This record gives sequence, C-alpha cells and structure tokens, in this order.
Amino acid sequence: MTTYRSLIIDDELLARKVIRTFLQNDTSIEVVDEAANGTDAVIKIIQHKPDLIFLDIQMPELDGFDVLKQIWPHHQPAIVFTTAYDQYALRAFEVNAIDYLLKPFNELRFTQALGRAKERMDQLPQQRIDALLNQLSTEPSSTRDSYQRRILVKETGRMYLVKTEDISYLDADGNYITLHTGHQRHTIYESLTSLEARLDPTDFVRINRSYIINLNYVEAVETYFNGEYLVKLQTGQQLKWTRNYRENLKAFYAKAM
Repeated sequence: MTTYRSLIIDDELLARKVIRTFLQNDTSIEVVDEAANGTDAVIKIIQHKPDLIFLDIQMPELDGFDVLKQIWPHHQPAIVFTTAYDQYALRAFEVNAIDYLLKPFNELRFTQALGRAKERMDQLPQQRIDALLNQLSTEPSSTRDSYQRRILVKETGRMYLVKTEDISYLDADGNYITLHTGHQRHTIYESLTSLEARLDPTDFVRINRSYIINLNYVEAVETYFNGEYLVKLQTGQQLKWTRNYRENLKAFYAKAM
C-alpha cells in the first residue's frame, strides 16, 4: 500500500489536533510534522517535501496563498485548504483546487477531501494547483500585499527566510542572485527578471542588467558619463545606473517626492 507523507499547517493547536485525530486510523498517511505559521510552513515543506499538506489560509506572517508562492519553485505537494473563512472558497474553487474544508468540518467531510487528495496524488502534474499559482502571480491587486515580502534562502544544512525590506540591493551572475542585507550576503538560484516581477516596484528598481536596488537605501544619485548615473547606497556601495534603464528613474523621483 502506498504511504503518503503529510504536513499539517494551522495556527490553531486545536485545529491541528482535529486533523491528526481524523488521520490516526488511516495507515496510508504519515504525519511528518506540523507548522503554526506561514514562515515555519515554508521551511518545513522544503525540509520534509511532503506529498500532501493540509493548509490553513488565514495565518500569521504568511497566509496560505503566500506559502504556496514561496514553496512552489522548490516543491509541489497536493493541497487541501482548511479555513474558518468562507470568503476564500471561491478563490480556491475557481482553479479547481483539490478540496476546501470550512471549519468546523466533521470526519465524514474530511474523509471525502482526503479521498480526493489521494486520487490527485497519483496524477502528475498537478495542473489545477499550477493554475492557482499562475493566477496568484498574475492577478492585479490594489494593495502592496501582493508583492513578495520574504525570500527563501537555502544554504548548507539550513533554510531561512530573508525579508525583502532588509535587502539593500541584489546582483545577478547568470541565474545566481546575491541578496545584500547589511554586511551579509545570501545566494539563491533564480533569474533576476523572474524575481523582479515579484518585488514591489515602488521599492525595488532595476538599474542595469545585473542589479536591482532598494530605493529605501539610496543616499544619492549622481550624473556620470554618457547619460549614465552613479547610485550611492547608505550601506556604502556605488552602483552604475545605465542608459538602458533610465526610464526607471521615474520610480526614484516618485520615491524622493
């Protein structure tokens, strides 16, 4: 019999206990861990790589949808949403997510959702969850909450999240990006263009092919040669703002006003 590794994610201890109780007689499900907030959820999903996660939506630090955005480039488990707020149901079912459990749910309803999840785990790829993440990454928003606020960093023996507000600038070498935070540097594997699309454009601006700066750390922008500029950061670095990205100066002017 196939055994599926599962992770329970919910900020309420009682809710996690309920799910564990409903799973205890199902020998095909092994609960490998629990998480009580979005940040821990991201780290534990990457660490354990579960087949299935029971994912609360309304949580501290990162909500359930933000957790999916963070983990998807690294691991893609089957998802069963759990929440006490039914306003999220339409958002989930519009892209045919595996299931959506509205608290308080009973054992019969939970068993139905678990059965659907088992069927889905045998089907690869998960086009419907992919569709959810595509929608999350492209849908318009009138707030700044839609932009990425933390970046997952994986280093030897550990994983952690870096707040984007702590990043003074990013530089790229091929598909390797270095995040500069104070006197520390963190390296991730991703294209700069891909990450740029998820950063708040009122704070983060591309100044040349290899650099994105956080405007909150800019001390001065000075004219340079041949229509280029020199950016001086509060952290001491000096970076070149090239002519091909002069249009992005509008963001700097808007920030300065």
